[in-house]
Amino acid sequence: MFAGVPRFARLIGLAALIPFAWGVATQFSADLSAWGSARLGPRFVAPYVQLFFGSVMLCFLSGALWGFATRASGALAAAAYVLAAVPPIWAYVVTGGGPTSAAMNLIFGFAGLALLDLAFAYWRLAPGWWPRLRLPMATVIIACLAVGVYL
Repeated sequence: MFAGVPRFARLIGLAALIPFAWGVATQFSADLSAWGSARLGPRFVAPYVQLFFGSVMLCFLSGALWGFATRASGALAAAAYVLAAVPPIWAYVVTGGGPTSAAMNLIFGFAGLALLDLAFAYWRLAPGWWPRLRLPMATVIIACLAVGVYL
């Protein structure tokens, strides 16, 4: 699944999934949620940890796309810069309105980001291994957010 992905990128990518998985765990375990709230603070348990970190991740990954856009020129560069700016704007505009709607909108944001990851790889702006890192990550993130929306 992660063939050709640099080891450190893979490790950091997997570590970035921890807040999403932790959010699922604290959603289903009242004891774990109480422990996390008491020791880490209420922002660091479900659903808040997933929503805040999800917004941060959309912005961070948008910055990666922005960096990839620097490899383009002409009309492709203009399109790449505009598209790279969409995820943080999306996160800023649609994450209000309560935890369920915020999580649903983050799901749409990460699905859209996955499409952008594929587009940037197709345009040969992102490294060839980028989709092999990002698509499994997006799948896990979307699944973790969906738990809060649907269960």
